Amino acid sequence: MPVVSVINVNNEKVGEVALSDELFGGAVKPHLMHEVVVAQLAARRQGTHAVKNRSAVSGGGSKPWRQKGTGRARAGTSRSPLWRTGGVIFGPTPRSYEKKVNKKVRRQALVSALSEKAAQQSIVVFDDFALESPKTKLANQVFAKCSLDRKVLFVVDEMDSPKALAMRNLPFVKLIKPEGLNVYDVVNAKVLAFEKSTAERLSVGEQ
Repeated sequence: MPVVSVINVNNEKVGEVALSDELFGGAVKPHLMHEVVVAQLAARRQGTHAVKNRSAVSGGGSKPWRQKGTGRARAGTSRSPLWRTGGVIFGPTPRSYEKKVNKKVRRQALVSALSEKAAQQSIVVFDDFALESPKTKLANQVFAKCSLDRKVLFVVDEMDSPKALAMRNLPFVKLIKPEGLNVYDVVNAKVLAFEKSTAERLSVGEQ
């Protein structure tokens, strides 16, 4: 069972917390993480790209000129892909890029990502991220004291809490609720941050 130091907003150690062995003590399986990350990024693609093929291009209803006798190459329609104003051959059409990933695979991949962060000691747990007022400047000072200035994924219980309001404008911090934890955000983050109360409640059943 991984044990992580608990610090306060002044970067002082005030205790320790044992993380869930179900989430943070599993085997790291890179192939599952890769599969889920690829599926997540593919699902973000809109797939609205489109071009006009020869049936969608305007014009071309009649033969441009007679078949023989003009000295020019024969042509049946001005919508031919060979023409400058013609249709496009095999161009992109609207489609969905979503990839099916089984629920068990997603869960195992998330456990792998969280376990990897625990093994790398890239998890920070605060006893209470309490600020005098919900100001971004104060939150930034806390992260500076704790040497957290690159890609922090902070797990918060409420997105509209004062502490969340103070952190949300920091460009290197991404806020996420426990039920929203996903493989891509965990892998993409340099540091995973929790409050002690959130870390203790987190379990694989919430995912």
